[in-house]
Amino acid sequence: MSGVARIRPYRRGDAAATLAVFLDAVTVTAAADYSPEQIAAWARPEDRSVAEWDARRRSRNTYVALVDDEVAGFSDVSAAGYVDMMFVASRHAGGGVATALLAALEEEARALGATRLFADVSITARPFFARRGFTVQAEQRPVRAGVELVNFRMVKTLGGSPPD
Repeated sequence: MSGVARIRPYRRGDAAATLAVFLDAVTVTAAADYSPEQIAAWARPEDRSVAEWDARRRSRNTYVALVDDEVAGFSDVSAAGYVDMMFVASRHAGGGVATALLAALEEEARALGATRLFADVSITARPFFARRGFTVQAEQRPVRAGVELVNFRMVKTLGGSPPD
């Protein structure tokens, strides 16, 4: 049985593991809700380098979830409350990793002065976010590598006033 997720800030040495989590979450977990063509356009493993991935993760307020000292997931949050990425390895799906990450993000967003969290959420992740107080603001159809995907702008108010 897996241990409880421990959350810590991203470190340079986490690049390969977090990239692997991203690719696994997209190609395995999200494959239930997107076509093979959509998954290929979203994942694009051939276009991703560990060095560029590391630079991007370090340029954001990224957190890593560890289960038994293994990277099981990661997420980030901006000072405005935008969650760019939240991904959990398929073998840890449903194990509380995303919940632990989201709790850390909410705490960090409040500390940064954000009054809401918002994210562009996949079909797969929408129920998770909805169960945690996020509401759909819009259905979106971003294009990745020439292929249209579907996601949802979701928002959760952190303070007393509703989001714009």
